[in-house]
Amino acid sequence: MYQEERLIGILQFLKENRRISIDQMCEMFDISRDTARRDLVKLEERKAIVRTRGGAILPRTHAAIQNYSHRLKTVSFEKQQIGHKAASFIQAGDKLIMDTSTTVQACANQIRPMDITVITNSIHQAEILSNVESVSIQLLGGFLEKEHQFLFGASVIERLKSYHVDRAFIGVVGISESGLSIAHEEDGMVKRNMIKQAEQVIVLADHTKFGVTEFFTFAELKDVDVIITDRLPDEEFQQKLLEHHVDLIVTEEEGSDLWT
Repeated sequence: MYQEERLIGILQFLKENRRISIDQMCEMFDISRDTARRDLVKLEERKAIVRTRGGAILPRTHAAIQNYSHRLKTVSFEKQQIGHKAASFIQAGDKLIMDTSTTVQACANQIRPMDITVITNSIHQAEILSNVESVSIQLLGGFLEKEHQFLFGASVIERLKSYHVDRAFIGVVGISESGLSIAHEEDGMVKRNMIKQAEQVIVLADHTKFGVTEFFTFAELKDVDVIITDRLPDEEFQQKLLEHHVDLIVTEEEGSDLWT
């Protein structure tokens, strides 16, 4: 196989799996490690990849995060499925924390009338839940982030420290070996403290969030108990989750599978 053919194959693999290792390249193309490294050097020179220790990833695209109001109106089918599964974890009598993400909003939309208490810094989540019978809402007060409609700051974090809850539902922009990350530091600081106050931390994230590291990392993988998503990540990341004892629940149109 010529080098150009291998380079095309490498890029195709990266588009489907987000990262590739030198060992994988050697096995896929029956080449030596030196040849694999030369292929990566060539792709790096073309700015087609970013080399990592032992392999490569695709360059990060700094696409602007969609307007928040638009995202609220266009919750994807995948997020609806994730939200539906997340809501099934909630039981009468629960004390919950729900953050401001649109995937957690999909969970809020699925909560049926029952005697629960929800603590949130999201004006949108509070508005949704105010229409659900028997749900008690504690809205954390602080500075208002106008576009995304969440409250943040020292007063929010200090108030959070007074609560101890059964479960926290947390959304992310990225999940990687580095941990959980978000675009806004002020939002991330609140999420970090939400996690500290919960017996069980449930992360809601569609498959596009795997392998992504955003601006501010607010938690490590070891801080997470459950991840609910719509597709399995690659085997390497599944192994990383196993090492940190994270349960992975994958939703499907016909139902859901539990992977542990």
